[in-house]
Amino acid sequence: MVRYGLLAAAAGTVCAAVAFGIDGLGTSGRVTLAVFAVATLLWMFSPIDDTYVALAGGLVLVTAGALEADVLFGSLGDPTIWLLICAFVLAAGVTRTGLATRAAAFFVSGARTVRQLAHLTAAALVASAFAIPATSGRAALALPVFLALAAALRERHRVVLALALIFPAVILLSAVATLIGAGAHLITAEMLARATGERIGFVRWLLLGAPLAIVSSHLATEVVLLMTTTREDRRRPVSIRAEEIGAAAGTRVTGRLTDQQARSAALLAVVVVLWCSEPLHGVPPPVVALVGAVVGCSPWLGTVRLGEALKTVPWSMLLFMAATMAMGAALTSSGAAAWITGGLFGGRGGGGPPPAWLFLGGVIAVSLLAHLVLQSRSARSSVLVPLVMTAALGAGISPAAAAFASTAAAGFCLTLPSSAKPVALFHRIEGVDTYTPRDLLRVSAVLAPLTAVLVLAFALYAWPLLGLPITR
Repeated sequence: MVRYGLLAAAAGTVCAAVAFGIDGLGTSGRVTLAVFAVATLLWMFSPIDDTYVALAGGLVLVTAGALEADVLFGSLGDPTIWLLICAFVLAAGVTRTGLATRAAAFFVSGARTVRQLAHLTAAALVASAFAIPATSGRAALALPVFLALAAALRERHRVVLALALIFPAVILLSAVATLIGAGAHLITAEMLARATGERIGFVRWLLLGAPLAIVSSHLATEVVLLMTTTREDRRRPVSIRAEEIGAAAGTRVTGRLTDQQARSAALLAVVVVLWCSEPLHGVPPPVVALVGAVVGCSPWLGTVRLGEALKTVPWSMLLFMAATMAMGAALTSSGAAAWITGGLFGGRGGGGPPPAWLFLGGVIAVSLLAHLVLQSRSARSSVLVPLVMTAALGAGISPAAAAFASTAAAGFCLTLPSSAKPVALFHRIEGVDTYTPRDLLRVSAVLAPLTAVLVLAFALYAWPLLGLPITR
């Protein structure tokens, strides 16, 4: 009760300060700013469900006239929402057949050294970003693989610790490879399109994000290995049989593909190829995903029933995404985002805008550290992206480049067990000793600055060559 009282007092103070202490901002802007500030406080400090807070915030904005009802409800029918729904349906079919586990077993069973095992595991986890949407789904799918590896290496505690850290680290860092890798990506893409008209579609996101995902994942793998294992640990050979992984997951991973696995693999391959070749055929990724979902659930060619597949869709997360996208649109259209960024960056005097590297470095640092106060990756993007885009416009930086860099940096969330669902999932596993909070802090102290420098290097040097310039 005391906690709720403090939150209510803080929320009331924020509303009063916004209502009476702001000059140069209209009524809609004041209301939007107050709602956004209170929602952020609740996301940070309240046990109230994030989706409930987002929906309530959207409702207040509509009631106050700061947001059109069509914008709030239309967000639910946005193509990006449908893309994610259909991707989850497709993933349900892949998971049900055991195809994903079979692919993972194929990868790691070829390892002969600890370093090979670690990097092959990282490669398999990166590849899973193209088939399984959202990091929590990939973590749940990867858990049986980790349990099999931990059982086979039970006498080598430091190696098991390294793998326990590598799994969530790579799952989180590799999500940036695809548009469907995290709900935050879809929020960023939609907010950018609404604010500037520039859209980062599936192919463009893949082109920009996949290289960063590969480099950061294998860099993290190597850093974890060096920090948790000795040279002697890495020299000793390993032997992991595919059957061990299959037994832990309860599925057959050797021999010929079953009919369902073959159909699922063919369908997934066709969908991914069509997603990647959108410039050639012009069919939008959500339409391709919908066709794939319909085929995957069909009575003749499918591998899962539609009702069963729809149960795997995280509807709460989709509602949260829709509401926060609408709130972000209100923050931009009402002038509240411009007012905030003007207050933050308007006091530079006659010095002009900051250098591009300094501006992007600040955006990346704030986005990377934001997971310490906002556990939800989608909430971080909802809060940061509208502000980052508006500030970028004032600094002469491309809003798309700033938003993409912010979203990529926000993918780092390894410092605490509560920082992300994959970290929490691998933190406590019955019968297996994994990592402690101290282990996470040690690894994050090294990985966080390395990740920030890597994202900044990509933003300054790699992404401009791939079609995302720094300046407008």
